[in-house]
Amino acid sequence: MDTTTTPDTIPLACDLGAIEETERRPHLALAERLLFELPQERQELADGYAFRFTADVYPLLADYISRERLCCPFFSFELEVTPQQGPVWLRLRGGEGVKEFLNSQLEVALR
Repeated sequence: MDTTTTPDTIPLACDLGAIEETERRPHLALAERLLFELPQERQELADGYAFRFTADVYPLLADYISRERLCCPFFSFELEVTPQQGPVWLRLRGGEGVKEFLNSQLEVALR
């Protein structure tokens, strides 16, 4: 039996129950800040999006990733920390459908 997991075989479904109940509301508020309020730039990628932040946002990004990967295992997280307190980049990527999922979330929030 092949138990190999690839980005395209992971179901595209969020499970907020994977995050402790007391942490859910703060996590959702943090996600909103990080994806819609704090980015200095957003770039479209072939399989997701890249968000640029100031260096001081790094602890928030690490906290976000530690919880988001529990409820949304279909995301691939890439965090680039540039030298000398330069920008921090978060790349959210995934298999088929992930970019469209992110598009829908961004469109709803930006209306």
